[in-house]
Amino acid sequence: MSDVTGTARWLGPSVGMAEKRNVWLDCLIALVALLVLGNLVSDLTLDVKYGWDVRVNCAAVDAHAEGLDPYFVKNLKGTKLSYPYLPVTLDAFRPLCAGGFLVGHHRGVFLVLVMLCGLLLPGLGGVGVRDIALRILWALGAFVGFEWVSASGNFAVISGALSAAALTLLLRSHSPGADDDRGFAACIVGAALLGLVASFKLVYSPVLAALYFLPLPRGQKIGLIAAAAAGLTLPILLSRTLYPDLFSSWLLAIRGQIPDQHSIYVIDTTPSLLLLAQGALDHVGLGGSKAIVFIAYALVAFALVLAPFALVVLRMADRQARNEGAFPARLDRWLIDHRREALRITVLAMYGLYLCSPRLKEYAFFELALYGAILIVDLPAAALAAVLTIGVAVPTLVSLSGMSIEGSFVQIAVALVCFWIMLWAQSVASAQGDD
Repeated sequence: MSDVTGTARWLGPSVGMAEKRNVWLDCLIALVALLVLGNLVSDLTLDVKYGWDVRVNCAAVDAHAEGLDPYFVKNLKGTKLSYPYLPVTLDAFRPLCAGGFLVGHHRGVFLVLVMLCGLLLPGLGGVGVRDIALRILWALGAFVGFEWVSASGNFAVISGALSAAALTLLLRSHSPGADDDRGFAACIVGAALLGLVASFKLVYSPVLAALYFLPLPRGQKIGLIAAAAAGLTLPILLSRTLYPDLFSSWLLAIRGQIPDQHSIYVIDTTPSLLLLAQGALDHVGLGGSKAIVFIAYALVAFALVLAPFALVVLRMADRQARNEGAFPARLDRWLIDHRREALRITVLAMYGLYLCSPRLKEYAFFELALYGAILIVDLPAAALAAVLTIGVAVPTLVSLSGMSIEGSFVQIAVALVCFWIMLWAQSVASAQGDD
């Protein structure tokens, strides 16, 4: 939906005022787009050997084809990094790595893929050119996640494209006039695909729980979560069954039990809420206890993300008639009665659960940005300006200044603020919609 319509509906100004407001907003969007483009072009001028992750992945594919164990770094040519994915992906990635084209041209390929993500992502309001352009801009620039994907050559862009396809299947089937039977079948496929994506990096699997907020009867929602769980476990089962030796090596690799090579899931430099809690405890001398660190991490995630989200959901459900039963029943009824708001809550839940991950590498913020891209286009003008400034312009300016964000909390800080803004806007919209 256009910003003019969204603003009029949410905040109630006249159409003329909304059009005047759009003049400065369009100028801001253009300025932010120029910053993002300038940042990506600036990267091309740097004397850096980009694509270290794509070289690792394709070196692992080549090692597997030669009969070597790709989870031992010594078997990977030209790299000292580990291969992170399940054994079943080695054959799945082989066409991508064939001929060395992806290794040599990954930046152009990835740019095309992120543009496709912007086109695939569903709109909860309209599908105008401006909305699509906003989604593409956000996917390209938010939290400088795509900059890290492009520089590293990480396959997060592939899982992101699959996530965009899954979200399209899950959300567009609830549009007005959609066939219920075909829509639920599309949801099943979308949930299974989302589970498959989660199997690439298991730490992000809690995102699947957000499917409960879809505007469907409870039995169907449980069915979707079961389909997502099946999509998550199938690659694991196939890897264990078809590649038993490699599966054992994969387990050793992710646990850091292979001598003279790092663990794939090391967290000492990842800008996550877990590292934030770890750093705070280190300052007071309590960082040596894993149990205390985990408790602190859970408290931080609850206070910054889960509790604000839960408060919004509680307020929405409490607006449902009290005589409709217990809270779960009232929530289910509210979600079904307010389909569009339910879809926004579902995506907000995915965003929040992803943000709580204990391992958020710099490039992972690209996948987080895809969830945000669905939510931003019909925000009120002031909220949209705020998230574009905070989520895109600020980290882009930091990157353009030459400051390194690796291991810092710039990305997670701006992602948190954007989450709060979008959550606040949803709370206001839901309250006005029920008045």
